[in-house]
Amino acid sequence: MTGQAISKRISYLGPEASFTHLAATKVFPDSTLVPFTTIPECIEAVVEGSVDYAVVPLENALEGSVPLTVDYLFHEAQLYVTAEVLSPIEQHLLVHPENRHAESFEAIYSHPHALAQCHKYLYYTYKSTPLEQYSSTAAAAKMVSELPERNIAAIGNEFSAQKYGLDILQRDIHDFHFNHTRFFVLSKTNHKLENPQHEDQIKTTLMMTLPEDDRSGVLHQILSVFAWRRLNLSKIESRPLKTGLGDYFFIADVLADENDAMMRGAFEELTALGCTVKTLGSYYTYKN
Repeated sequence: MTGQAISKRISYLGPEASFTHLAATKVFPDSTLVPFTTIPECIEAVVEGSVDYAVVPLENALEGSVPLTVDYLFHEAQLYVTAEVLSPIEQHLLVHPENRHAESFEAIYSHPHALAQCHKYLYYTYKSTPLEQYSSTAAAAKMVSELPERNIAAIGNEFSAQKYGLDILQRDIHDFHFNHTRFFVLSKTNHKLENPQHEDQIKTTLMMTLPEDDRSGVLHQILSVFAWRRLNLSKIESRPLKTGLGDYFFIADVLADENDAMMRGAFEELTALGCTVKTLGSYYTYKN
């Protein structure tokens, strides 16, 4: 059986029927799911102990990383990744049944990433229609369902259309059809959620800062730490350190367990080079 046997309390970026809600259901089908309106609120619920885990979006295949999640984990919260979820993303144009015959709309609402993922469709089909950002695709769908008197639309998934009684006016309006979002499952303790369907590959996420002396070639040295040990980096990305222009930290995914001998050696060498290294833990992948 996929998911965890013991019932837990799980925070997620809501409301119900959001893509994050679907990801949380994949890992925790029998747990109590608690929606929050922002990513920081989801994460802080774990920090404060009101929930056991948080499920938050990390990265989209088309739009890249979710900066708020990455920065909050680096600057604000000492949490660990216990699993990740990869979910296919299909975006549809949703309307209230009373407006299903409308040829134009006063506005189209959705999460900023969803609006960006459907840019070409929106540009060529609703070029003059205002696009309004909302906290999540599901929240936009819920709002449209509550305002039948307004000729507005939302972009969201099929589950949100069913949940909030909306009609799907146009299916699959995303610009590229290989679109997935990656979600982190966060906890206060460093452990792995066992997934009977996981692949053998395990992944570790690291956050690193460079040495303070900023010497020439230091980034090459850091990459060499992994290269000569044959530790495969599936991702490396820089984010502003928020201490000054040109100051960055790096987030990297390594296809190895943090407890492997080669990984322990890499941590030691990085420290010797003057880097600070924060591990978010090792974890398996769930796929929707």
